[in-house]
Amino acid sequence: MGCFVSTPKDGGGNRRRPSNIGEVSVYVPGLRIPKPVDFSLALGDHLSKSLVERLSALRTRIVVMAGQEGPTITRTRRRTATQHGGSTLGDLLHALEDYLPVLLGLVKDGSPMQHKVPFVWINQEDEAEETAMYSAWYEVLSVLHLMATLALSQANLLLLPRTSNDGYQSKVSEESRRSSVDVFLKAAGYLDCAVRHVLPQMPNELRQNLPVDLAEGVLRALCLQALGQGVDIQLGLAIDSTKATLAVKRRLACEMVKYWQQAQDNIMNLPLANGWGEKHRLFVKWKYIEAKAAAYYYHGLILDEGNTEKSHGMAVAALQAADEYLKESKKACEAFNTSVPISRNPPLWGTMKYLSEKIPKDTSSKVRINKDLYSYEKIMETAPTLPDFALALKPDEYQLPHVDASWNEEATSKGHLNSYQPKG
Repeated sequence: MGCFVSTPKDGGGNRRRPSNIGEVSVYVPGLRIPKPVDFSLALGDHLSKSLVERLSALRTRIVVMAGQEGPTITRTRRRTATQHGGSTLGDLLHALEDYLPVLLGLVKDGSPMQHKVPFVWINQEDEAEETAMYSAWYEVLSVLHLMATLALSQANLLLLPRTSNDGYQSKVSEESRRSSVDVFLKAAGYLDCAVRHVLPQMPNELRQNLPVDLAEGVLRALCLQALGQGVDIQLGLAIDSTKATLAVKRRLACEMVKYWQQAQDNIMNLPLANGWGEKHRLFVKWKYIEAKAAAYYYHGLILDEGNTEKSHGMAVAALQAADEYLKESKKACEAFNTSVPISRNPPLWGTMKYLSEKIPKDTSSKVRINKDLYSYEKIMETAPTLPDFALALKPDEYQLPHVDASWNEEATSKGHLNSYQPKG
């Protein structure tokens, strides 16, 4: 029951990877591509011909679209993205949403049919070229992962700067930034559902043999990354707002640190490999360091509002930490972009455009002002502890759809299937 087959990496294989993915604001995993399966061979003796044909048609549509468009979706050239990428992402997402309710019929009430079809997907971050499992829950998990990947790709397109109407400055509009937060929460919702409601349905043997692309740690990390980048956008909007206080900005920056720290903790010990996996690890490292630069900067500004020598000294130490993390983040960014598939940063905008200018300037100013009071040796050797805030941003509460009505018709005709209601 639920046996699996993993094909080792070979010289060529099915993985088609771009060597250059262009501008990256959001890490988008390489798309896992489904391979064709023969539903009629596996289910022809158990289901009506019409239902088998419907399953086949819905999945074949995804196989064709993902196979043709997958490699181009990952490359984020802005011209392609604005003219074609949105519809490509939307069409593939709609195809997955159409397939999922019909697919869930295979798992309702623990039906033995969930173990009859060998579902095969091409991996991206795992050493194994592809993984086949006789498990419809593996298929559901793969579908949710692909839906989340498409949402992250949509967020990346929204956050690539466009040339403004004056033709001079590249920027991301406030509308696009606000829309991206909704998309991040949607991606996090798919991943959260996968972790909380799909993985528990799979026996331990299958879970242990999932490709690393679908490992619980990777799914949790991607969910946390989406939330972390959502908070990053909120911080950028707060920076642009005259009403947002330093305390609000510090809180957002400190929350961002926690999201990225948790993301890093989840993938730290996983065998991420094959370009995409290493690139994933480097992205999390970069963003974690970048978040710490922001958090120490705002913490330093608030400490500097104190009236004691100690608070000023701690402020200087925090600002110096921010400056060091900013320098370190630039090196981490370079390591991410030069790892294969290579990428590049879009023009600076938002939070990091502001902080890359303010941190060196304010740090230099504070150190110069306080140098008579505080020699380098007297400044804390370690930066002051960042305040701990509860995480406010949560994933959308995505729930698996109800089983398609065609399965009720099947139950009526066969007399042996009952309605499946997924857990909320």
